[in-house]
Amino acid sequence: MTSIPRLVVAAPSSGAGKTTVATGLMAALAARGLAVSPHKVGPDYIDPGYHALASGRPGRNLDSWMCGPDRIAPLFLHGAAGADVAVVEGVMGLFDGAAGQGELASTAQVAKLLKAPVVLVVDASSQSRSVAALVHGFASWDPEVRLAGVILNRVASDRHEMLLREALEEGSGVPVLGSVRRAPAVATPSRHLGLIPAVERSAQAVQAVRDMGDLIAASVDLDAVLDLARSAPPLHAEPWDPAAEIGEPVPGRPRIALAGGAAFSFSYAENAELLAAAGAEVVPFDPLHDRELPAGTAGLVIGGGFPEMYVAELSANAPLRDAIAQLARSGAPVVAECAGLLYLGRELDSKPMCGVLDSTARMTERLTLGYREAVALADSPLAAAGTRVRGHEFHRTVTEPGAGEQPAWAWRTPTGPHTEGFVQGPVHASYLHLHWAGTPQTATRLVRAAVSAGS
Repeated sequence: MTSIPRLVVAAPSSGAGKTTVATGLMAALAARGLAVSPHKVGPDYIDPGYHALASGRPGRNLDSWMCGPDRIAPLFLHGAAGADVAVVEGVMGLFDGAAGQGELASTAQVAKLLKAPVVLVVDASSQSRSVAALVHGFASWDPEVRLAGVILNRVASDRHEMLLREALEEGSGVPVLGSVRRAPAVATPSRHLGLIPAVERSAQAVQAVRDMGDLIAASVDLDAVLDLARSAPPLHAEPWDPAAEIGEPVPGRPRIALAGGAAFSFSYAENAELLAAAGAEVVPFDPLHDRELPAGTAGLVIGGGFPEMYVAELSANAPLRDAIAQLARSGAPVVAECAGLLYLGRELDSKPMCGVLDSTARMTERLTLGYREAVALADSPLAAAGTRVRGHEFHRTVTEPGAGEQPAWAWRTPTGPHTEGFVQGPVHASYLHLHWAGTPQTATRLVRAAVSAGS
């Protein structure tokens, strides 16, 4: 039984200001000297980057689709170890989850699994008394969700705030914890897949997070927020432990290089922790700046990100591209997802890439987005043939062809079966993002492949 003060920041819909409020709360509480544990519901990689800047701790995801509902509380406790308070940012609207799956993967489900009070961020820019009906509906929809406070966002004036507060006091019974005025100065810039990742904005991102913290500290009753977080009951769960998930590590301690930096910033912290627990030495590197792979690399993981924004720089780093191609030819395992898939191809937007795969990729206007339940079609360093996984797609690029002679995955779509990705010797490349906490055997398989390739 573990007790960690915690709350969930939710909203009626996307675009209400959850990220600004959640990140600002993290920054404001950290500025008080508290150890703040940041979490994000769902598969998103970008918001946790801002959370990490605000709190000084890794931003961690809580995705019940990919990891399973039973792992949500353990993963939360693992990430929140040693924290004074935890702030969990929701996804989409409070009750929105995996399409056609009821409450699965919704903010509401995660709040219930964590027994956490919910603070609803309401965009009040185009309403006054109607806000009470909105909040009353959300508070009464699911009695197991404890909607315990409201933060009004994009409030226009003192009079607007007064009307909103009067309506909520009269009609909802949910206390107002704060009122945030319209503040375009703290807005974070976006592009084709949402917010620009914090790692790409450097000093600008640090300043944006500081501004969010100052705004929330001036607009929200932080003492009331802390009292609410401390009202959460103990959790009857044990913290997730990567070593316990793995069991006996693979002997040999192979060095596995993990791509990072601005072009490849999408990675779940638990993936690297599982690799280390499985016996690997995990060494990060930055394909934008490093001219060679880490010395002694026996395996390579290239996750997601935005290579299309750095295509000229990645292409210009020919020594590293050649080193990656040579590593793949040597038989060492290479695992790539989404951005990594684009980087391993022959060309991206007509610029030369690594040439490991005989494929080209280009940007499009079409967004491909959603959860996928997939089956592995061939043995690879990532999965044995027949392995079933749950993952996530999120991109505006296409590869041609979309699958190799030996595709990586198959899943069903409304129009029939779909195959995707490439298995080519020791290489596994696909658009599908996986959270390895949902399939911890993945890490052991990859480490074992790295040891076998080097023996």
